[in-house]
Formats: sequence, structure tokens, C-alpha cells
Amino acid sequence: MPSTIRLTDMGLLPSGFWSAVDSFVEWAADLGLPGLAILSFTEAFFQPVPPEALTLPMFIAEQGNPVMIFLIWAVVTFTSVAGAMVGWWLGKSLGRPVADRLINPKHIARLDTLISRYGDAGIFIAAISPIPYKVLAWIAGMGEMDYRKFIVAGLWGRGLRFGIQAIAIGIWGNELYDALTNPIVWVVLSVVLIAVSIPAKKWWDDLLDEEE
Repeated sequence: MPSTIRLTDMGLLPSGFWSAVDSFVEWAADLGLPGLAILSFTEAFFQPVPPEALTLPMFIAEQGNPVMIFLIWAVVTFTSVAGAMVGWWLGKSLGRPVADRLINPKHIARLDTLISRYGDAGIFIAAISPIPYKVLAWIAGMGEMDYRKFIVAGLWGRGLRFGIQAIAIGIWGNELYDALTNPIVWVVLSVVLIAVSIPAKKWWDDLLDEEE
């Protein structure tokens, strides 16, 4: 099996980047739920490691234990939204001049459009999807979006995102694994992924076009 090519190998990241990430994840994993809280909280406003680095293995380890599944879900959901509130405050306090220096201008343009077009629903979309939630939090703060609406939309989005993981892996893990051994399931999933990805990519590009 070929080795994984990382951005450090291409000279795009410092050579110690992945070792630092691995060390951070291992340190957080050793702490259990407090470590998950730290990782999830900090990811929501500055660091790059997603909560799934811990939630997925934790859900797998706790299959059949609904109390722990619920606790994992609750910790990651609430700490993620709490961290996003730090991003909201930073955006409100530091404003666009700092954001322009730290954040990809295309991200700013797209997410500005996302908030102006969809409002609260835009926060929900970012919270549940791969859209950079931390960047949207900063932009929502820059625009002085009502923090109560920001929190509610974030709780719904993050709660649903991690709730799907909790149910799919923590509760239905064995059944899901059995289903994934069926090649027909992979074919169906591939077709669905392609069908969703094409309009999603066009929608994402349109956000930038509208801003321009």
C-alpha cells in the first residue's frame, strides 16, 4: 500500500505539523471526555483538528452504552458551539481588517453571501456540513449577528451532525458495518454522493459569484 502523501511532504506545511497534530489528538484522547471538550472547543475557533478525530473512535468504543453515547454527543455539541461563540466575539471585536489577514478571501466572500442570503439557516448549514464553521462564526461576529440566534442555529446544526454519528456508529454500528460489506451498498452510496456533490459544488461556487 502506498504511503499517504501529506502537505508536509510537499513543502506546504512545517515538517513537524502532523506530529504535533498526532500528539495533540493522543493527548486529548487520553483525557477522555475532558479531552474531547478541549479539542471540540478549540476547533470551533482556531485549531484545524475536527472533533471527529475523537468522536468516531469514542462512539465505536462505546457501542451498546447509550449513557456514554449521549454524554459524548452532549460534550462535543455544546463545547463546539461554545468555541464558535469565541469566534463570534473575535469577529465582532477585531473586525474585517484582521479577518482579511488571517482568512482566505474566497472563504470570507462565500460565507458573507451565505449569511446575507440565508441568515440563521446559513449558520445551521455551516454547523452541519463541511463548511468551515470557525470562519462563519468570525464573519457572523463581524456582521454583529444576534448571538442568541447564532447559538440556537449552531446547537441545531452541531447537534444534528454529531447526533447522526452517535446513532449510526454508537447505536447501529454493527448493523452499519454489516451493510458496508455489501458491494451493492457501496454502489448506491457512490451514486448518491455524486448526485449530491454536483449541485452542492455549483451552489458553493454560486456563493462566490454572487459576491463578485
